[in-house]
Amino acid sequence: MPFSQQPVVAQPPEEEKPVASPTLMGDITLQKKISEMSLAFVGAGKMAQAMAKGFLAAGVVKADHITATAPSCRSQPSLEDIGCQFTHNNKEAVENSDIIFLSVKPHILPGVLQEIAPVVTKRHLMVSVAAGVPLQFLEEKLPPKSRVMRVMPNTPCVVRQGASVYVPGSHVEKEDSEIIKSLLSSLGYCSESNEGMISAVTGLAGSGPAYAFTAIDALADGGVKMGLPRELSIKLAAQTLLGASKMVLETGKHPMQLKDDVCSPGGTTIYAIHKLESGGFRNLLIDAVEGACLRADAIAKKSK
Repeated sequence: MPFSQQPVVAQPPEEEKPVASPTLMGDITLQKKISEMSLAFVGAGKMAQAMAKGFLAAGVVKADHITATAPSCRSQPSLEDIGCQFTHNNKEAVENSDIIFLSVKPHILPGVLQEIAPVVTKRHLMVSVAAGVPLQFLEEKLPPKSRVMRVMPNTPCVVRQGASVYVPGSHVEKEDSEIIKSLLSSLGYCSESNEGMISAVTGLAGSGPAYAFTAIDALADGGVKMGLPRELSIKLAAQTLLGASKMVLETGKHPMQLKDDVCSPGGTTIYAIHKLESGGFRNLLIDAVEGACLRADAIAKKSK
């Protein structure tokens, strides 16, 4: 009998397993490393609290991995309420942490650096948030080859809508910059810059929230003057600035083009813009940025 072949049944191809890209795997590894690190805020003021709360909201650091220090107990309840540790001992906080955020006022920083320098080692990444204090000064006051960075964040970090810039020091490693960029990116927008620009960043972004809050308050006053309830006026003013900001960021259009889109010929808005221009609105904002920038430069000169 002729040999009869069995019908060949096609086998379905093996399902290919997705392979994570090297970049994604690197990000995951970095995030895991950051999650295991301990952070200390030497100085527990508004900026330190905003950053700590932002990190916790983003889930990048565990609460019990954050320690804050201050000479008084004023900020202790708010920090302990979110699970952070609090101490008056700067040296102890530094010794038990990997990343140290120097978040005291500029005039206090020299004394703090002198105090903690004996316990700073190669393990520590020192990150200064103090406005106007240059990297050279920080590196001179700390042990040789200390890994030092400057950061200029702002208070909207607390709601993860911050705008931050960081500047690496001369002994900072590539991974150090990646760690700080990852941390700050969890709080909002973040970019690396050079130290020559950081005073301008201070004037624009560091102090900028205060300008925005003043604008919101003034707009709300206008609403109240024209008969709106205070609470409604504040919400309308804040939401208007929020919406306008998102349009700039998401459309890519120039702010003046977006302004022109609102100004109908002979309409209410162009009349309002005329009032703003007559009062020097734009010049005042430019002067505000310049004033804060020059003040940061003056602080830097005192640190030399």
